[in-house]
Amino acid sequence: MPRAKTGEAISPSRRSRKELAGLDALLQESESKSDLRTWRRATAVRSYIDGKKVIAIAEELRVCRAAVNQWLRWYEAQGAEGLRARKPPGAAPRLSEEQRSELVALIKAGPQACGYSGGVWTGPRIGHLIEEQFGVRYHVQHIPRLLHQLGFSVQRPRKRLARADAEAQEYWLRVRLPAIKKKRQGAAG
Repeated sequence: MPRAKTGEAISPSRRSRKELAGLDALLQESESKSDLRTWRRATAVRSYIDGKKVIAIAEELRVCRAAVNQWLRWYEAQGAEGLRARKPPGAAPRLSEEQRSELVALIKAGPQACGYSGGVWTGPRIGHLIEEQFGVRYHVQHIPRLLHQLGFSVQRPRKRLARADAEAQEYWLRVRLPAIKKKRQGAAG
């Protein structure tokens, strides 16, 4: 690919009809999808190719000159596809796919099958399990995110007395509680 001349950010090969058609298609697509970041990048590149100066483009789009220059470099390196907004890749996962599927199986088996005395999984308990089984330590606040990625959701057990009389509770909720509420409204009015 021929290089751009000194003072020009876009080489002649990136100014071909095919490349410009791809850039125009990206502009239309980003506009129809309301993707402001991609539209702004494509508009800046198209304006530069049409002869505008970088400083004028930056003022028009209300960005710094460095941003416009960065977009021009992306277009020069990858074409229109280099201007698309992407989610940053982030760090590599600490657990492999096999370890994640093994963790799912362990969680589904339950805490008692894994040697814990209680019948409920807690965040710290799962963190301890991961550290014991795989040698990977996660912060307690990250464990809910990890579980969500694995397809689990937070469940809170209902607190219910073991020897409670269900009929007495039902009577209290149906009869006594409304009577107490009526007394309060009558005293307040």
